[in-house]
Amino acid sequence: MTESGRPPADAMTNPRADRVRDVAKLAGRPVRFKRGQFLAEGPQAVREALRAHRDALAAGGSELVTDVYASLECLKKNADLLELAEDPACRLHVRVASELVLEAMTDTVTPQGILAVCNFVDVPLEQVIAGKPRLIAVLCQVRDPGNAGTLLRAADAAGADAVVFTASSVDIYNPKAVRSTVGSLFHLPVVTGAGVGDVVGKCKAAGMMVLAADGYGHLNLDDLQDESAARGFDQEVPESECELETPTVWLFGNEAQGLSDDELMQADHRVAVPVYGSAESLNLATAATVCLYASARAQRRGGEQ
Repeated sequence: MTESGRPPADAMTNPRADRVRDVAKLAGRPVRFKRGQFLAEGPQAVREALRAHRDALAAGGSELVTDVYASLECLKKNADLLELAEDPACRLHVRVASELVLEAMTDTVTPQGILAVCNFVDVPLEQVIAGKPRLIAVLCQVRDPGNAGTLLRAADAAGADAVVFTASSVDIYNPKAVRSTVGSLFHLPVVTGAGVGDVVGKCKAAGMMVLAADGYGHLNLDDLQDESAARGFDQEVPESECELETPTVWLFGNEAQGLSDDELMQADHRVAVPVYGSAESLNLATAATVCLYASARAQRRGGEQ
């Protein structure tokens, strides 16, 4: 950007340019997987991508962000983004682009003024297990990208160690899913394309308990939390095979059908989130948030003893 605040001479203004069309192709799954790249849109998502990119390079890893495109107005409002991207540690240069160009690059009706082309961030399941995780969320046949992204964000907020997307679940690199994570995609390990049986088997071998979030579950989440709290206060509590303090894997199922019979059978216990009002059930991401926070609180309480 020039000192006068005017767009530089190399600013991108042609929405039909080859580079613009090349970036726009990442909205499609086949091109994403062929290139191993996806788009992060919006100031917060790009900010977190750049921080992760900087940290990866500092640790001797490979680059995460390859290109950044932004409108002049966005850079004026978010000066830290330009400073972060063009920090020598990031080794990047922000290309100024018109709103029409940014609109042509993305699938959003109203562009957020900035986007980054990023390399895939998923890691092997074995890497997650090697880190001795205490809390993992597994998405089984979750098809809605907004739900998937929101659930990942909730897992991040609850301090989960990883989120696993089974092969039958939505592509987390779907633009809507990425937007729904609001940057959390760059905060914790993500595994994609996994088989439920493989995940469950390896996690159980690592000493983790597997819980299925099931509206018809034989265990009540409130009761489990009460028991956990009682143990935290050294109160007499009957022995239980399901203690929330235990390193745990939560299985979350399809938005409409929930977990399949086969998926339910692989869990150690089925746990229901109680509904006290007249609602038929909770939204998937909401139920997952309640479950993950219940485990996170119990584990932290256990660590304080």
